[in-house]
Amino acid sequence: MKRGGGWPIPQPGDVLSYAYLWAREADAGQEDGLKDRPSVVVLATQETGDRLRVLVAPVTHRPPERPEDAIELPPLVKRDLGLDRARSWIVTREVNSFRWPGPDVRVIDDGTPFYGAIPDWLFLRVRASVGTWAGRGIRVVGRSE
Repeated sequence: MKRGGGWPIPQPGDVLSYAYLWAREADAGQEDGLKDRPSVVVLATQETGDRLRVLVAPVTHRPPERPEDAIELPPLVKRDLGLDRARSWIVTREVNSFRWPGPDVRVIDDGTPFYGAIPDWLFLRVRASVGTWAGRGIRVVGRSE
């Protein structure tokens, strides 16, 4: 089944171009993310009817303050996704939640928002880390209701 621009429904592990709104920005009253960035789909769940809720974790070049807050994105995975060569991390301590496709999803060069997907072994690490934070105060910023 396809939605939004004829795009496929995102699957956990997919990497999307997304205008991510950091929790600190939302706390300061911002409503829009300042930068389009790769974001990893952590969860995609069916809501009532045909609505789909997606949770994404952001990818950033900024090293985490604490190692347990993020997982480094390996250079070969970055290459396979078509991303730059600079070190990057998937932040697992906060996520954005939105209805698919939502106005904050951004189209990249190929006409879709999809860079590709991270390998299963890496997704399992991301999911486990997000799950750990879910029990200890993960920040979920709700978007585009």
